[in-house]
Amino acid sequence: MTPALFDSSIPGLPLIHRGKVRDIYGVNDQHLLIVTTDRLSAFDVILPTPIAGKGEVLTQTALFWFKHFESLIPNHLATDLRLADVIPDTALRAELAPRTMLVKKLKALPIEAIARGYLIGSGWKDYQATGAICGIPLPAGLRLADKLPEPIYTPSSKADVGEHDENIDFAATVALVGLDLATQVRDMTLRLYKEAAEYALARGIIIADTKFEFGVDEAGTLHLIDEALTPDSSRFWPLDSYAPGHSPESFDKQFVRDYLETLDWDKHAPGPELPPEIIERTAAKYREALQRLTQ
Repeated sequence: MTPALFDSSIPGLPLIHRGKVRDIYGVNDQHLLIVTTDRLSAFDVILPTPIAGKGEVLTQTALFWFKHFESLIPNHLATDLRLADVIPDTALRAELAPRTMLVKKLKALPIEAIARGYLIGSGWKDYQATGAICGIPLPAGLRLADKLPEPIYTPSSKADVGEHDENIDFAATVALVGLDLATQVRDMTLRLYKEAAEYALARGIIIADTKFEFGVDEAGTLHLIDEALTPDSSRFWPLDSYAPGHSPESFDKQFVRDYLETLDWDKHAPGPELPPEIIERTAAKYREALQRLTQ
């Protein structure tokens, strides 16, 4: 197995930002290079234990979805530059290539665009307390992991590393980016989610919810950026074991979240080390999700 990559380093390229999972490097005025590491973030805390191979799975999953939806929405992938032009070191390039994306420099929108199709996670807690998710009323009597009557859009703000994202309503997104862009983001989020959920269901995966990020170019054209429909940005459940009323098994980092919930940890940094069996099972779940989606 390839050794886990916690932090990347690329000689000659300035590190612009080290996020929860991705390291972003400047290339030139028009391009960035994104390296998806094996870091794992849970409850907005970067855990000290990486998951070997996770960054490669996330990158390859995102690349699959970018291509799948390229006729519906443009994405941030660069088409006029090769990785060899940016990383001349052959060995380093071979090591990083499966987990790296060369992308166009776009203006990222300050919104986490979240689509929910099932009642789980913070949505379940909100529903139990209020009968709604983020102020959107739902029918009474729904169970944990029930499918919602229709997918809903519940945006949040984008937090800095170490901070928590905060749920916001549609009006707040209008205040952030204007009515036209806010409407485009909402409508595209729901369309992408619905089409992806249908595709994945035919391959034995329920996409319970997912998060998208968007950016705009100089002309104001909306682009899909960052990652898309990966096990980090989504909840993936195996269809064959799905049963409402119980917390489903998962192909994603919800497996790690469930483990962390059993610990005496206040969900603030520093996070706890993960035991070897949790690391190995998590890595296997990520790999299986990619295999099912791309088979």
